[in-house]
Amino acid sequence: MKNKPTFDTIYMELAEKLATRSHCVKAQVGAVLTKDTRIISLGYNGPPSGTHNCDIEWPEHGCPRDSKGSCSLALHAEQNAILYAANNNVVMKGSTLYVTLSPCIACARVIYTVGISKVFYKDSYAKFKGLPADEGVDFLKRFGVEVVQYK
Repeated sequence: MKNKPTFDTIYMELAEKLATRSHCVKAQVGAVLTKDTRIISLGYNGPPSGTHNCDIEWPEHGCPRDSKGSCSLALHAEQNAILYAANNNVVMKGSTLYVTLSPCIACARVIYTVGISKVFYKDSYAKFKGLPADEGVDFLKRFGVEVVQYK
């Protein structure tokens, strides 16, 4: 009998593939939102659709930075997945999010608010940004969202 990949593996691999669609010069992040083993939304980081492509307009340094040193134009991958679902009246309560970079604190608040109950992440946002702690992960765990680092 052939070993079949788990859904967790399939969805994280898809999130990794989606990340390659990003036009961000600094980081490429992908997200897959699922419910009951079905994909309900997808996302990757970048400016709102129809505005800019950072790798084309600012290929050497990326878009202008905001006051915290982050992209001033980009939506995070999980924001794009959640916004698409919300714009299409998809119920997210009880869903699972797979994301290649752990959620920042702002995304964590949105994840909690829309009722996502489990988050798998591959790499640490804190480590990527040089922060002392993964505030988003800590927030989600504190308020009962299951958070798992994908290995």
